[in-house]
Amino acid sequence: MVKGKNGNGTERKRTTSDARDGLEYNKKVRKLQDEAAEIEKKAEEEDAKRAEERKEERKETEEEFEDEFIPDPDCDPATPRKVLFSDISAAAFNIKKGIVKTPCTKSLQLSNKYGVELYFKKEYLQVTGSFKERGARFALSRLTPEEKRNGVIAASAGNHALALCYHGNILGIPVTVVMPVFAPLMKITMCRSYGATVLLKGNNIGKAKDYAMHLSKERKLKYVNGYDAPDILAGQGTIGLEILEQVPDADAVLVPVGGGGMIAGVAVALKTLKPSVKVYGIEAETCPSFTRAYEAGHIITEMAGSTLADGLAVPTVGCNSLATAQGLIDKMVTVCEESIALSILRLLELEKAVVEGAGGVCLAAILSDKLPELKGKKVVAILSGGNIDTTVLGRAIERGLAVDGRLIRIEVVVSDRPGGIAELSTRIAQAGGSIKDIFHERAWISTDVFSVRVKVVAETRDKEHVLELEKALKERYTDVR
Repeated sequence: MVKGKNGNGTERKRTTSDARDGLEYNKKVRKLQDEAAEIEKKAEEEDAKRAEERKEERKETEEEFEDEFIPDPDCDPATPRKVLFSDISAAAFNIKKGIVKTPCTKSLQLSNKYGVELYFKKEYLQVTGSFKERGARFALSRLTPEEKRNGVIAASAGNHALALCYHGNILGIPVTVVMPVFAPLMKITMCRSYGATVLLKGNNIGKAKDYAMHLSKERKLKYVNGYDAPDILAGQGTIGLEILEQVPDADAVLVPVGGGGMIAGVAVALKTLKPSVKVYGIEAETCPSFTRAYEAGHIITEMAGSTLADGLAVPTVGCNSLATAQGLIDKMVTVCEESIALSILRLLELEKAVVEGAGGVCLAAILSDKLPELKGKKVVAILSGGNIDTTVLGRAIERGLAVDGRLIRIEVVVSDRPGGIAELSTRIAQAGGSIKDIFHERAWISTDVFSVRVKVVAETRDKEHVLELEKALKERYTDVR
């Protein structure tokens, strides 16, 4: 080695220029590079082999399962099982240490606004963000030792999967969930973070369930139906026990309805302890499957339309749920998409509560005046879940603002000469409106060539303010939409 001085005066080292040392070093480097390349090549070959095996396995599974139907032994439409109050009491005792006893608090602002003494049962405060934890916890606690060792399987695109994975992880029970390919990435990631096996299969929940049933038979896994298994119904019914403990003089309880599991369990609990309390089921009008089935007295398959309350879009309700709830529901109500969006906005602004569409349908029924008979009554609305996708929340807020008259779209034909659009902007500002977006078009206007149609998206205070703004613009312009 040769020592010298570097720029700051400290010693530095320099390797010798002996050619033999350089050759040996290069040989070692090439050897390491060759070994690394060989390892990488083997890894790529193994990955390709595994991918091909998975592809073949999927192909064989699809061919094998294509025509075979496997029924769920716990949910047989020919012999539906009714859940009893004793089942719900047992569930309450079993799950009390593993479930959050959610608050049921009065909303002063919304009570005054809509003339109803309104309480919210805040199930979105459960660890995984929904009421589904109750049924999942009880169903897992009821497994036999062999079933606990083998594990459970379920088909779900959201809350049931999260609840089952979370409590399965706590109780040390292996969980497999089959999700449709459109399932939100956030929920897939969360399920995997709880140690569950997540499989993506089918373009709808029905296909996912069929696949899950076949895996259940093949791998000897217990299938847990998210809205119709008797233990699930009993677990959800514990919400009713807590409501009467927290608001014992409640006149009515509003329950979101999808597959029917929650309303069946809650109705049994409420009607057993306090027969006078009214039970209302609230559905999205784009998929009123439970309403149709309840009226007919048997299961009817409905087309599930797109809805903000995607958690309630269940085309075929549960047979056990329908049988259990029969005769216990006082009224079924459907709500439109606009009222659901406005409900999400109201809860966000006034209650500081972020809820999903399914959790907002109960308030939607009140603010759309679907339940006038409840004026002046003490009412409990169940906010069932808060797992709303961020992009959907943004859309719901904008739609809610539009329904509330606080976000409007105006079309006005103005002069295309200098200052025409500036004058329109000034008049909107003078009327108290705030412009969010503005654009114009010339080619598709039927008036003279010196005019332009201006489209404005503006913020306003309320519907009365919209009328004031419209009046001010019509005083100046002849074509205002």
